[in-house]
Amino acid sequence: MRAITVREPGGPDVLEWTEVPDPEPGPGEVVLEVAASAVNRADLLQRQGFYPPPQGAPAFIGLECSGTVAALGEGVTGWRVGDQVCALLAGGGYATRVVVPAAQLLPLPEGVDLVTAASLPEVACTVWSNVVMLAGLRAGQTLLVHGGAGGVGTHAIQVGKALGARVAVTAGSAERLARCAELGADVLVNYREQDFVAEVGAADVVLDNMGAAYLDRNVDVLAPDGHLVVIGMQGGVKGELNIGKLLAKRASITGTGLRFRPVDGPSGKGAIVAAVREHVWPMIADGRVKPVVHGTVPMERAAEAHRALEDGEVFGKLILTAP
Repeated sequence: MRAITVREPGGPDVLEWTEVPDPEPGPGEVVLEVAASAVNRADLLQRQGFYPPPQGAPAFIGLECSGTVAALGEGVTGWRVGDQVCALLAGGGYATRVVVPAAQLLPLPEGVDLVTAASLPEVACTVWSNVVMLAGLRAGQTLLVHGGAGGVGTHAIQVGKALGARVAVTAGSAERLARCAELGADVLVNYREQDFVAEVGAADVVLDNMGAAYLDRNVDVLAPDGHLVVIGMQGGVKGELNIGKLLAKRASITGTGLRFRPVDGPSGKGAIVAAVREHVWPMIADGRVKPVVHGTVPMERAAEAHRALEDGEVFGKLILTAP
C-alpha cells in the first residue's frame, strides 16, 4: 500500500507519498480500503513532531477516514467484507489501507457519500463526547464555541442548535462569522475586534480550542454551574487561573481528548462511537446537521492541504482523497 510518511519533523514539505507494508488485522480489528481521510489540526502537530501516535497505533498521520471493509480480524461481528464505512482512528488515515478496531467503525450516515463521510468521525465524536456526554448541554442553555469556522466548530454549531441551545461563536473575520450564522450561530464574535465575554454574556458550556490564552476570560464567561471543556492548545499551554472565580460560579474545567482513550470501557472510543451512531447520525439523516466540506485534495498532495489549514483558508473540513 501507499501512505503519507513524515521524512523528518518540520513543515508541509516533509510529507512524502511512500510505499509501505500492508497492514494485517489483529483480533477485533478490520482492514479498510481507504477512500478518503480528512485533515485535522492535530495532524499538523504530528507532522511537526509534537503529537506522536499512541503505542500500537499506526505511525502515519490521520485521525479519521472512510472506505470499504477489506478484511476482518478474529472475533469481529456485525461487519462484512465490502461494507462501506467511516472510522475514528488513533492514526493511519493518510494511507490507502488502515487497520482499525471494529468498535470504532460507523456506517455511512443516510444521504452522505463515501468521500464526504471521511469528514465526520473526528468532529462528531469530539463534539458529542465533550459537549453532551461530558458537559451535558441541553435545550435552553448557551454553548460558546471558539474557532466556529473550523471542522469541530462548524459541527458543534449545528449539534448545539439541533439540541435547542443558543450558540455563540468566535471567528477571525466577518466572512467566516457570516458563514457560521448560516449554520445557525446566534451570537457572532470577531475575536480580533470584540470581547467575547461582553458579547456572549454567560455560557453554560464553553468548547475551547485555545487553551492558555483564553483561560481567564473563559472562566469569566461561564454561567453558574458552567463547564469549560478545553480540547486544544492553539493559544498556549500555561495560563493563570483565578480559583476564587471558579469556586464562586461552582464551575468546572475539563481538559480532554480522543486519541489516547482506550477502545473499550465507559469513556472509551467504542462507547463514544456508539453514542454518535445513536444520537448524531439521525441528526444527519434528517438534515439538522450537515457535513461542512471546504474541498478535496488528492492524498498524495497532503502538503498542500496542510498549508491551506495553516494559512487559515479552510472553512469546515478539508478532505484527502485516496487514489
